[in-house]
Amino acid sequence: MRLSLIAAMLALIAGPVLAQPAAPRPAAPAATPAAPATPHPRRTLQQQFDEANTTHDGHLTLEQARAGRMNAVVRDFAETDTARRGYVTMDEIKAHRRAVRLAKKAAKQG
Repeated sequence: MRLSLIAAMLALIAGPVLAQPAAPRPAAPAATPAAPATPHPRRTLQQQFDEANTTHDGHLTLEQARAGRMNAVVRDFAETDTARRGYVTMDEIKAHRRAVRLAKKAAKQG
């Protein structure tokens, strides 16, 4: 009997609370482009050079470039190594890339 009396009292108290309308939800924010969760995995030319140059002497051999998967350097190694020393430096790679870029630009312009 006591239990049924408690249940009845709870029903009387909870009734008005449950009858109230739900609070309005705030409007969803406008869709914004999501920022990438992690930074882009792309490595700079200097980072690639440093990782491939296992001797850390600033001289990248053809074998080191192959092992470091520096495909563009491997492809253009003979053109980049103008002194025919068997290695290229970061400055030589940059100079070669700059020359290729300028040649493409000149060919495109006429």
